[in-house]
Amino acid sequence: MTKKIHNQQDYIKLVEELIEHDRHYFAEAKPVISDYEYDQMIKEVELYEKANPKHILENSPTQRVSETLTKGFKRVEHTEPMLSLANTYSEDELKSFIERIEKLLSKSSNEFNCELKIDGTAISLRYENGKLVRAATRGRGKVGDDVTQNIKTIKTIPLKLSGSDFPKILEVRGEVFMHKKTFAKLNKQKEEQGLELFANPRNAAAGSLKLLDPKEVSKRNLDVIFYGIAGDKEVFSSQHEIHGKLKKWGLPVAAESNFTRANTLDKILSFADKIEKKRESLSFDIDGIVIKVDDLSTYDKLGTTGKSPRYAIAYKFSAEQAQTTINDISVQVGRTGVLTPVAELEPVHLAGSTISRATLHNQDEIDRKDIRIGDQVIIEKGGDVIPKVVQVVMSKRKKDSKPFTLPDSCPICHTKTIQKEGEVAYRCPNKNCHGQNLRKIMFYASKGALDIVNLGTRIVEQLVEAGLVSTIADIYKLTEQDLESLEGFKEKSIQNLLQSIEESKSCTLSRFIMGLQIPYVGSETADLLAKEAEDIEDLANFTVEELMEIDGVGDKVAASIVGFFENEDNQNEIRELLSLGVSPKKTVSKKESTPFTNKTIVLTGGLKTFSRDEVKDLIREHGGKISSSISKKTDFVIVGDSPGSKYDKAKQLGIKILDEKQFKNLIES
Repeated sequence: MTKKIHNQQDYIKLVEELIEHDRHYFAEAKPVISDYEYDQMIKEVELYEKANPKHILENSPTQRVSETLTKGFKRVEHTEPMLSLANTYSEDELKSFIERIEKLLSKSSNEFNCELKIDGTAISLRYENGKLVRAATRGRGKVGDDVTQNIKTIKTIPLKLSGSDFPKILEVRGEVFMHKKTFAKLNKQKEEQGLELFANPRNAAAGSLKLLDPKEVSKRNLDVIFYGIAGDKEVFSSQHEIHGKLKKWGLPVAAESNFTRANTLDKILSFADKIEKKRESLSFDIDGIVIKVDDLSTYDKLGTTGKSPRYAIAYKFSAEQAQTTINDISVQVGRTGVLTPVAELEPVHLAGSTISRATLHNQDEIDRKDIRIGDQVIIEKGGDVIPKVVQVVMSKRKKDSKPFTLPDSCPICHTKTIQKEGEVAYRCPNKNCHGQNLRKIMFYASKGALDIVNLGTRIVEQLVEAGLVSTIADIYKLTEQDLESLEGFKEKSIQNLLQSIEESKSCTLSRFIMGLQIPYVGSETADLLAKEAEDIEDLANFTVEELMEIDGVGDKVAASIVGFFENEDNQNEIRELLSLGVSPKKTVSKKESTPFTNKTIVLTGGLKTFSRDEVKDLIREHGGKISSSISKKTDFVIVGDSPGSKYDKAKQLGIKILDEKQFKNLIES
């Protein structure tokens, strides 16, 4: 259901939610909603911003291309920005796009090139004198990651172009993807190794392209299809011509049957219908078609709007749906004790995979959709992400069906559940609940916390089921003899796991705080606490008042932290972890003085040399504090491209302004 914006507060909230979804999609390659849902949320934000231009937030996803840069890769500035396409699912909106083109070009009939919208990750390759010299990801649109060595592992990409009539400098744009069969094989291997699975081929391709070891990338068998160029367009007259010439020079392009030219809405829709019918038979995923004005000479006149070109649009297919039966509703217990209902479905094939489960979120969601055991339901898996129940087929409901209600006691430990004021969730309050402990151990080992490589979800479950691990501390008590008794563990996998566990002992204080899973403490707060405290024992002695003096820590969070460390079970757990060799360290000692020690810094504008996360990490490591707003307490403002109102306010207040080069020089000094 589309979230409507009624006021400025709704707008801010939806922007923050979209930023979080961008993080799941781009940084973690783990989307939690469908493309359709995301696109509808973006449309709401765009409508509000159009009506309220003065209220537009500079961090709104509409103001930038939403992809993060990756540590470990050099930065590359694109010849021209890699923009993202505007999306539509509506024939009326597609008709409006055609009418806008006619109006802008003062021409009633225009030729359009229609091609596949491949569900992969965007890439830009640069050839000089026919030789491949560079490959870069989209990144933040203007600047991307240099992934040349990884791209060279893709066998279909020529290192040298064929023929001799290619331009001296050629920059081509395309989409890197993973074939469905390759994806299935990769996920099967990950499952056997007890590692977390990729959500879909798109995320697998994006994650593979950002691996730091090209040898590992080569094992992923990625592929690519090119569809455009950047820079000098005088070599080509039309988008249609690009396909032919790129193919002639040895670059992989879409099969001729998968692109066409059309000059009317009906012809475009006819092509879309043809492609949608063959969608399932393709060896790779697509989620629609792309319609571009064919005449390249018009592109400069048509220009861009926001982060999208005016000369092209993506017409996306609706999320795939299927009908099946809810055989049962099971209840999972999360690491914080939250009970989550899950629909156990009659297995059904949907969007390239077999679906047997779908989360029902909470009791309110079940009541709103009136979902019952035995119901025939419509399920959706838009964008090949988490399947969900869209609606119940009421005409097929059995007469003896009964409403489903979450149990009033925990299904694992049978403790009576509670519901906190203002929350829809029901929780198990028993801190020793086996179900909660399992999830806690999984989180402790996850990337967001201690990042124990080789200790994935399946391995944790196996260790818990075998009785070898029941608490976080038990991880550090595992021996070779323990693991030898488990099915699937061989000498190499045992050594890899034990080595990862040993390496996790030398963690940062911030990661250790995250691993403790203090209620209301996320990664940002963990960083703040790690900077203020000398060690974990020091943090345990902070009072509510002292914690609230930390910029970014409120009364609710402060009370939660104090309450956590006052709990005897938590105290014992920390003592045991420290005695087993876990030694969390501060990144930088408070005694080390740097230009940023105890300084408050604000970031504004688009950065080229660093990603925002990298700048924030560097500031924290050097003793500084990050703030999102300018005030008299601000010490520095770091500015990039198009800094906006924060830059103006900083000048008015006489605050010291640093560009990226000055910031880098201070860090290096």
